[in-house]
Amino acid sequence: MKNKKTYLTIVVLLIISIMIWNVLNEPGIKDLKGNFKEVAYIRNEQNTGPVIRIYAVTVEGEPWKEMEQYGNYMPHNKYGNTRIFFFPANKSHPSKLVLGDENIPETMKENCLAIYEKDGMSQVNLRHYPYAKNR
Repeated sequence: MKNKKTYLTIVVLLIISIMIWNVLNEPGIKDLKGNFKEVAYIRNEQNTGPVIRIYAVTVEGEPWKEMEQYGNYMPHNKYGNTRIFFFPANKSHPSKLVLGDENIPETMKENCLAIYEKDGMSQVNLRHYPYAKNR
């Protein structure tokens, strides 16, 4: 009887240890290539309707898959909208964003590498060079 309790305790402790290890080792933004840094953020004041989150993020290089993964890691509410503007780390980027149709200053648009957007129906769209004229 005492052996059964000891084995059961060991099995339970092992299962709990594995669960804790899995939770602590989940991949996240810090694991992505590209050295992502959030440089600006704005959120609407709406607490009863759709939440709109807008971010400006710098990145090294053009890691397109990691940009999409970065966006997938960011918070998103049902019927809300999450928009992320990606900029090269070595070029100018906005330090302030605004709500509305135009979220970044006109002068910064030429430096924008991509825009990630997850809409109210959780549809994801990553547009490469959204403001480029000849690409």
